Parts: sequence; structure tokens; C-alpha cells
Amino acid sequence: MRHGDKVNNLGRKTAHRHALMMNLAISLIRYKRIFTTLAKAKALRGYVEPLISRSKENSTHNRRHVFSFLRDKESINELFGVVSGKVGERPGGYTRIIKTGFRPGDSAEMALIELVDFNETYTQNKNAGKVAEPKKKTRRAGGAKKAPAKKTTEETAAEE
Repeated sequence: MRHGDKVNNLGRKTAHRHALMMNLAISLIRYKRIFTTLAKAKALRGYVEPLISRSKENSTHNRRHVFSFLRDKESINELFGVVSGKVGERPGGYTRIIKTGFRPGDSAEMALIELVDFNETYTQNKNAGKVAEPKKKTRRAGGAKKAPAKKTTEETAAEE
């Protein structure tokens, strides 16, 4: 029985599965998006997101910890350099999985997994609709003072 076993084994032994996840993670970091099966994409998300979280703080300990999972110096430099610079303010959710249909040969469900901050089409559309306006403060949100009302011509004449 497999009570409490939440790991998707992907039809592989442990060593083969770890090697697969390592290679998929290296490819995702290097190319920013990869095309794979949905099951592998979902398993990869749980493997690579903690590594991206660790890359936010560039320390020797974090580099060695991530290196134990990836074993590729070039992807470590890419992760701690380019990727961590873009995801610095994001609290989580660094990857996006998009279902793309079924593979013709065996009808496996395919997906595109990508790093969220590197997709220009989504980020441009998201920022295009927004206009740079300061947030309006209300009395409930920290006691912001009410803006002074504009004086009418009668009031200015009365002051003079």
C-alpha cells in the first residue's frame, strides 16, 4: 500500500527520477521554458521552485545547496545571476504550466513550463493596462489627511 506517498514516481527508479529532474531543471533555468509532459512539468515545479527561492540570497551555503541538486556550474551562475534578479520581489510561484494538448504518438498530455518573469507577452499585457497613479489613501488605511478643497472664485474674492 502507498499510504501517504505523494511523490509521482513517473515510472522510474529513484536515481533515474532524480537525474531526470536535475536535467529538466537545468534546461528550464538555461532556456527559461521547456516543452514536456504534464506529469513531468508538475513534478519539476516542486523540484525547481525551492531552488529559485534559495537563489534570492546569494551565499556560499545556498550555492552549495543548489549545486547538490543541479550539478551544473553554468546553470548555477544563471540562476543566482539573471533569474534571481528578476524574481527578487516575487514571494513564490516562479513557474507557469500551460497545457498544450496531446502528443500524437501515445496521447500523453503535453505542457509548456516556463519561468513567469521571463515571458514578455504576459508581462507587457499586464503592465500595459496600468497607468502610473499613486494609491489613494482613505481614512481607514492609516489616517491619511483629506486633500484641501479648491477655493471657489467667491472665496478668493472674499479673502482679498
